[in-house]
Amino acid sequence: MTVKKTRLLYLLHSGNLYGTERMALVTLEGLSDQLEPVLFAPSGAVHDEARRLGIESHEFKSSLDLFKQIPAFLRETDTIAVCATGVSHSLMFLVWNCFFRVKNVHLHLVHGGTDERLSYGRKKRLNNLPVLLVAVSNYVRQRLLEHNVRPQQIKVLENFLPDTQIANAPQRPPFQADGIRKILVISRIDPIKRIDVLLDALDIAPSLSSLEIRILGTGWDFDTLKERAKRDHPNVTFVGFTNQVEQELVSSDLLLHLCPTEPFGLAILEAMAAHVPILLPNEGGAASLIEDGVSGLYFQANDAQDLVRQLSYLQSAKAEELKKLADNAHQRLLQHYSSRVRLNDYRELFEKVITDD
Repeated sequence: MTVKKTRLLYLLHSGNLYGTERMALVTLEGLSDQLEPVLFAPSGAVHDEARRLGIESHEFKSSLDLFKQIPAFLRETDTIAVCATGVSHSLMFLVWNCFFRVKNVHLHLVHGGTDERLSYGRKKRLNNLPVLLVAVSNYVRQRLLEHNVRPQQIKVLENFLPDTQIANAPQRPPFQADGIRKILVISRIDPIKRIDVLLDALDIAPSLSSLEIRILGTGWDFDTLKERAKRDHPNVTFVGFTNQVEQELVSSDLLLHLCPTEPFGLAILEAMAAHVPILLPNEGGAASLIEDGVSGLYFQANDAQDLVRQLSYLQSAKAEELKKLADNAHQRLLQHYSSRVRLNDYRELFEKVITDD
């Protein structure tokens, strides 16, 4: 008799390699000691990375194509742990499992996004179904509640970095001189990300013109804001896409995050790993990642004048204070946002299928 393995099936709605996809791979690899990882996603870079990590992956061309592929997969297992990011994908699994009746634990991962209806509103279709919605922050949980998702079906499990990534991350040297000189922004350049608030702050305060500011990322507003900076603020460079993020981080004195509706913010964790201090708006999911004044600093969200206040303060902050902010953030990363800590949350949720394997 063939022994059927317990699998961890991850259904992604995108084949890119952004935060959602990176977290899928980290979870699949991190739980591979207990579950056999399998990824289904549209074509894209996520498959190349999955293969590099030794994770079985399958491409689908459309929702119908995925729907046709699921039965063959379910025939090969008696128990399964499921993670899905698209509502239709969760519904597909539920429909097919009415026939196959595979014992399962089914998580629907909610990473949030810019479109309220797609990111949160559609999730209420899973109400009263045997699915647990996993929100990546309390902010995401609140957005789900606003869209009438049942609170009993929501659990907050925050994102994390792999322990190996933390251990191997390049480190910014400890501060020797007072004050920050180089600022890094890592963000899509879309209206919701509020990069314009930074340029507004520079309009207000000519004293900030001595700061060297580099902005990594692309998006709808890229050309408009790049032209504005070129005209008014030559100390600001819009870099565009780069694969040198780690090197950019360790060459910076501060990671500045500007979006007040960010569901989480993996770049913030990467700054913590690199010992780079962090300045964040006091709203959104990213705000929960630090303790203000201890492991980072806040400014009032969407308030250019308050951003001026904090940047001006940081321009002359003592080296010891900057070092302490960075050190405390690194410790917070290890204690709250490492795979050693966070993967246990998934193991507990999947305990029913893990222990029955």
